[in-house]
Parts: sequence; structure tokens; C-alpha cells
Amino acid sequence: MKKTNITMALILLLALKFGPVNAQQTPADSAWSLQKCIQYALKENISVRKSGLVTETNQVNADQAKALRYPSVNASIGQNFGWSRSFSAGGFGSYSNSNNTNYAVNSSVTLYNGNRIQNNMKQTDLMYQAGQYDTETTKENISLNILNAYLQVLYAEEAVKNAEKQIVSTTEQLRLADERLQLGAISKSDYLTVKSELASEKQTLANAQSTLAIDKVALMQLMDLPVTSSFSIVHPDFGTSINKNQQPVADEVYKKALGIKPQVKSAELNQQIAALNVEMAKGSQMPLVSLSGGLSTGYSNAYTGIGYGSQVGNRITPTLGLSVSIPIYQNKELRSKISIAQIGTKTAELSTLDTRNQLRKSIEQACVDVTSAEQQFEASLDGFDAATESYNVADEKLKQGVINSVDFLIQKTSLITAESKLLQAKYNLIFSYKTLDFYTGASLTL
Repeated sequence: MKKTNITMALILLLALKFGPVNAQQTPADSAWSLQKCIQYALKENISVRKSGLVTETNQVNADQAKALRYPSVNASIGQNFGWSRSFSAGGFGSYSNSNNTNYAVNSSVTLYNGNRIQNNMKQTDLMYQAGQYDTETTKENISLNILNAYLQVLYAEEAVKNAEKQIVSTTEQLRLADERLQLGAISKSDYLTVKSELASEKQTLANAQSTLAIDKVALMQLMDLPVTSSFSIVHPDFGTSINKNQQPVADEVYKKALGIKPQVKSAELNQQIAALNVEMAKGSQMPLVSLSGGLSTGYSNAYTGIGYGSQVGNRITPTLGLSVSIPIYQNKELRSKISIAQIGTKTAELSTLDTRNQLRKSIEQACVDVTSAEQQFEASLDGFDAATESYNVADEKLKQGVINSVDFLIQKTSLITAESKLLQAKYNLIFSYKTLDFYTGASLTL
């Protein structure tokens, strides 16, 4: 994992030095909002594009199924040449040739086949609709992943800013410690303690910058956007009242999600598709009634004295036929098809149930996450306020020379830890809220 993170960080650093990997791509010359990131990802994502092609294929199949209601028409032309030798009492004679030309137009239409054509039309139309819902499911999953990655970048950027702020503060403290050391007000060890703290905070900043680089790479890769030095994101104003004190009821959210989530609709349509497979299999046991007709004519040099045009015009032969095919015994093939189709129906029912159960479990977890995130945020906020107050008191005591650098740095470390926990709780709470919005159908915006 560490090797992967280092590699991703190096990729971004190279991009910062040498510019975009692919200059033909859309440059990220302006800050990207969450909505812009999602829109770009949905446009460029391979899975979404492939899903769109599947939908187009389903549309073609649906059109084809409708066309089976109409007659099929075929035309044919045949030209044959033959040579034969006559035979008489004197033996075989010389070769004589024959020349035949045939023209035909045939048409056939299915009058009845156990409603298989109608059921096939319904099935392909349902497959087209299910494919559209599958595409929407893919888009929703990608959007949620983009949201998570976007918030990770926001969190990483704030962590960098906090680390930089700590370095500024400690640098000033080191300057004051140096002055006091020169005056003999503090010991050499106190001075070195502050100096060591500054080195440690610089390392923390370096780690935060590396994490930010990795998170940016992750977001751009999710978007299928080549790594670019000019990539930056919009920083939304979350305001001071982040905690909404929601009390989500999982059952209410679940009932709403059942009516809007595309994966549920797709599963329900697949269940209907499976039911039609049973009807189509049963239709195979019914008679097949078809009507056929055609016209044929031709020319042969055997009709001596009659010209080509005269033969073709007078040898027209119309045909009309009605055929009935009745399945009697097919080595259990038809019964097996019905049994398999019925099993497929039960499988589709279980898949629908599983989809609903997975949705319910995800919503239950999301509701618990919201409540837990709210509690963690409030606890982290209280801890940060307390740590800030203790730090301010310690800072004043340090200026007055009441406490040494070690005791002061303990309070400062507590403040840094509390600030880090608050930052994590903040973005965890925001993501929890947005996840809940995702299940209720609200747009993913910040």
C-alpha cells in the first residue's frame, strides 16, 4: 500500500513539473465543482459508455421483435446450363445443350405460434427498460464514488493548511525561544525541544502534502481525467452549523428508496422478463400456423419457337399454402425448457428480494452512520474547544515564563490532535449526510 501511495504521489509531482500527460484532453484550467467532476466522469467513464451501447443493442432487439409480426419476402433468380448426349441404335450422338432460367418471389407470415411473437416483443421491450435502469445504477455508483473522493481532497487540503499554520506558529515560538536562550531565560534543552517540534511539524506537512497529491490522483483517475498540474477543486462554504441533528428513520428512507432506486426497478423488470420466458416456453407446445405464397416463372430453350419474353410472361405460376406444425414428442425438450424457465423465474424473484435486502441494509447502515457521525462531531467539537482553551492558557504561561517548553508542547500536541479529530469528524458527517441524500433521491451537490 505504501509503495502504491508513493507511486501515485510521484505521478502527480511529475505532472506538476512537466504538465498534463495528454495535452489533447480537456485542461483543468479552472476549479472543478463536485457537479462538474460528476458530469465529466459520467461522460468519460468506460462502464457508462459500454452500458449505453448495451441499451442501444436492446433497442435494436426490441425493434427486431416487433418486425417479426410482418411477412418476410424473398426473391430468387436461377440460371442453369446442361449438356447431354442422345442415344439411338447407332450409339451415342453429339452433345446438345439446355438453358433454363427461373424467377421466383416467395413470402411467408406466421399466423399463430402460441403467442411467442407477442411475448418476445414484451420481453425485449422490458430488457430495453431494464438496461436503462442498469445504466442509471452505474451512474449513481460512480457519482457516489466521486463524492467520496472529492471530500477526501477537501479534507486533505484542510489538513495541509492546518499543518502550515502550525509551522508558522512554531517558527515564531522558536524565534522567541532563541531570544530567551540568548538571555539565559531558558535552558538549551528547552530550545532544542521547540526546534525538534518544528522539524516534526515539517514532516507532518510533508506527509499531508503527499496525501493530498495521492487523493487528487485518485479523484482524477475516477473521473478518467489525465493527471494535470492545473487541477483544483471548488471549496464550498459548509457554514458553521454543520450538524443538522437529523434523526433518520431507516424504514421511511427505505420505502422512499424502493420507488426511485434504479437497481430495484431493474430487478423487478428482470422478474417480469423471466415470467415471459415461461410463457414463451409453454408456447412452444402449441401448433405453429403459417401462411406462405409466391410467384414463379422461367425460360427454357426446350420450348422451341417460343421467345424468352413470351415464356416468362405466360409461365407465371402462383402458389398459396397454409401449413400447421403440431409438436407431438420432442424427447422432453419442450418440458425441459418450461422447467428451466420456471426455475429462472424463482431465481429472478430471489434476485429481486436480494436487491431489496441489500438496499435496506445499506440504508440502515447509512442511518446509523448519520447518528454516529453527529455524535462524533459534537464530541470532537467539544474536545477541540477544550483543547483550544487549554492551549491559550499554556501559551500565555509560556510567554510569562511560568511553564517550560515541554509542558507547552504537550498542550499544543493535544490541540493538534483535537483539531485533526474535528476535521475528520466534519467530513465524515458531511459524507454521511450526502449518502443519506443519495438514498432519498436528492442530487449530490455541496
